Order: sequence, then C-alpha cells, then structure tokens
Amino acid sequence: MLRSFAVTLLGCFLLSSSVFAQYPMDHKLEGRLKLLTDSFHGAAGIYVRNLRTGREAAINADTIFPTASIVKIPILVGLFDKIAQGAYTLHQPLIYHDSLAKKGSGLLQFYRDSSETDLKTIITLMITHSDNSAAVWCEKLAGGGPAINAWLETHDFHDTRVNARTPGREHNREVFGWGQTTPREMTRLVTMIRNEQVVSPAASQTMYRIMTQVYWNEYALSQLPPWVQAASKQGMVDDSRSEVVLVNAPHGDYVFYVATKNNTDKRWVPDNEAWQLARKVSTLLWQYYEPHDKTNITPTIP
Repeated sequence: MLRSFAVTLLGCFLLSSSVFAQYPMDHKLEGRLKLLTDSFHGAAGIYVRNLRTGREAAINADTIFPTASIVKIPILVGLFDKIAQGAYTLHQPLIYHDSLAKKGSGLLQFYRDSSETDLKTIITLMITHSDNSAAVWCEKLAGGGPAINAWLETHDFHDTRVNARTPGREHNREVFGWGQTTPREMTRLVTMIRNEQVVSPAASQTMYRIMTQVYWNEYALSQLPPWVQAASKQGMVDDSRSEVVLVNAPHGDYVFYVATKNNTDKRWVPDNEAWQLARKVSTLLWQYYEPHDKTNITPTIP
C-alpha cells in the first residue's frame, strides 16, 4: 500500500515537474529582444524557446493578451479531440447555410447557401485563411467554449481560454475578446502539437500539417527563407496584433510568440508598428539561430 502511494506521488511529481519545467535563460537574446519592445507604443510580450537546446527568452511572457484569431488553435485542438472520441470523422460531410456567415477574414462567408463541404475543409479554412465563419462553426462542433476550456484546464493551461459564447466568461470577453492566452502558454501548446502530444500522434501530425499552410505570410513568416517550413497562426484586431510561429530550422526547431495589446498604431497598413515588431523579432531570431545562412530576404511584392 505504501509502495503504491509512493509510486503515485512520484508520478504526480514528475508530471508537475514536466509541465512547469524551468528552462535555462538566454540572457543575451533576451536583451536584444528587449531593445525591440522597449520602444513599442503599447504593451508587448515575447516568449522564445530553442527546442534543441531548451534555452528560452521571455519578456512579459506570463502576461495575458488577447488571442484574436489565435484562439483558433485551441478550437482546432478541441475539434480533433471530438474526432478522436468518435463524434465525427475528418471527412465528415457538412452542409453550409448562410446563417453561419461571419464578417471579417475568410472565404466560407461567400459560399452559396446549402453548399456541400466537409469537416476537413472548414478546419483548413479556419487555420490557413483564418476564416471566421469556419471557426465559429468549428467551435460549435467542438462543444463550444466550455468543452474547449475543459481540455485546456485538464492539460494545465491556466490562462488560455475561449471567452466568446462561453457562459461565465462575459467579463473576460469584454477585456480580451474572443480568447486570451499568454506568450508562454500558446508556445507550449504549439510545441505539444509539434511533439505529437496533443490528442494523438496522428491528430497532432494532421494539425501541424494544416498549420504549415498559412496564407497570412507577410508578417513574421515573411522574414524566413520561403523554403523553410514553419507552423504558425496570426491574430489581428485594431489594437492587438499577435503571432505564434514554430520554425523547423536547419540547426534545430525554435518557437516564438509575439503578443501586443493597447497598441497606439491601429492602422491596417503594411508598416503597422506591431507588424513591424513581428518582422523584427522574426529576423533577429533567424539570424541568431542560423548565423551562417546568407539568404537575402526581399520585401513582399506590393
């Protein structure tokens, strides 16, 4: 009996240690990132971890920021959890009705009423084109905010939550919008997907493939060589622009999250200050981790 209790206690300790592991700090990198955030007109947070060495850099990494469309990653996870439970298949036939249409980004809102589609299509649209109509549909199929948040809580995500259409989270929605997270937590979720630790190895691989096909590549992604694979998601509203990226770099994967809120620059133009910050961080990290790469990144064609 005592032996069984000891084994259980040890198992809980190891689980807790793995979840809340402290990684060695890269103070040099952190200092260079701080120079970028100090002049930002708003609140900025950055979390970076080199997955090969384990070294990290953190600036306001545990501060809660709005997710905007980055909430679509927890929705993605919640829906694949439902698929794993047998509620749906990935190629489940679906019928789109124009009552599902939501304004903003995406293509699904332009479908004809009663168009035939399938679950994989709307999942892919949700992530690759940040389709709002597809995302609200996926959120509903996943069981809504309560089910998605239950998965997050079970897996030790304390601050990452869906707020919209979620009873009891009305105040959080007023403050943060559709969803909320911290730079550290969202990078952990994306890293778990990369490491095949979310739902199942097969589910993680499928989610990761989808996340490497993002259309919105003019921000942090634009500073990576186009032949380097990266999984990402972007979130954008007037006063908050954020991005999470996991780069499959030649000398080891690294993951980073650039979060902003209370932004002074609310313009929807290419040189928006928050988007420039994301590009600068991405450039710095690529050059820091791949110092011998001589790729000449050219500006996006206007």
